[in-house]
Amino acid sequence: MPPLTTPTPLTYRDAGVDIDAGNEVVERIKPLVKRTFRPEVMGGLGGFGALFNLSGKYREPVLVSGTDGVGTKLKLAQQLNRHDTIGIDLVGMCVNDVLVQGAEPLFFLDYFATGKLHVDTTVSVVGGIAKGCELAGCALIGGETAEMPDMYPPGEYDLAGFTVGAVEKSMLLDGAKVREGDVLLGIASSGPHSNGYSLVRRIYDRAGRPAELDVGGVKLVDALMAPTTIYVKPILELLGKHDLHAMAHITGGGLTENIIRVIPDGLGLDIEASAIALPPVFEWLQREGAVPNPEMWRTFNCGVGFVLVLAPGDVAAVSADLQRLGLAHRAIGQVVKARGEERVHIG
Repeated sequence: MPPLTTPTPLTYRDAGVDIDAGNEVVERIKPLVKRTFRPEVMGGLGGFGALFNLSGKYREPVLVSGTDGVGTKLKLAQQLNRHDTIGIDLVGMCVNDVLVQGAEPLFFLDYFATGKLHVDTTVSVVGGIAKGCELAGCALIGGETAEMPDMYPPGEYDLAGFTVGAVEKSMLLDGAKVREGDVLLGIASSGPHSNGYSLVRRIYDRAGRPAELDVGGVKLVDALMAPTTIYVKPILELLGKHDLHAMAHITGGGLTENIIRVIPDGLGLDIEASAIALPPVFEWLQREGAVPNPEMWRTFNCGVGFVLVLAPGDVAAVSADLQRLGLAHRAIGQVVKARGEERVHIG
């Protein structure tokens, strides 16, 4: 019988998980996270659960939650080694969604997963998340950083975000106010935001990755990586002054599939294609990818990141406030009676 041997001692670090690196990340992000805190936040970073005191702020609060990621824009960020704004995208995709129902985002949590924790990259990503939370006025109240060897190739990571907002029950927007004749007011996006990037990357690669190409006065790579516009603060201001009937965040599904989600049965949409001037980055994508118009409408926001639905008589006042708030916008169509199965017409 062969002699027994003593196994070599193993540590978690030997298995690919560096607890010390994780602790360093936490210490470095603490001041970034603290800048996002609101008075309602109870306790600090590092507890098992995050606490938020909702008492006294609402009479009949309705909580509105949302979760999202940033899709394969992550692949482009990792390919370009640009990690400082992808967190803004993560926040924007979540908070803009709960905003649609009139809710103010209260707090945010993130999930960051990678095969091997790179401290500088992780801090850069979380710094972007903190910046997004500041732009949205919500607290980055907690999160999870997961180092999982063999789950992700070297240099890759994944992100998910979660937000909770609140709105007075009487102020909840559910589409019930929408009427035939209402106007669609489209608010400009900063670019593709975080949707359609599987097609974006395919076109970018096929064109030879021309990162330095000028599109409308900016480098193509900067146009593609422009972070998602966070509409929360200006739109909440509008909600306090104007009777908005409904709102839509233009994400996956583009103009074709998102606005109709807030329009009641029996009604449809006439969207004026001529009112939507494609920004240069979208012109380049359509030209280089030979993308047909219908595919553009259902894949990208085409320069319209958020849509307000309102009565014709309110358009002038809302437009004046949007201009004051620095949000480029234009009327892009109206609510009409549904035409059989076809509820959305772009032409």
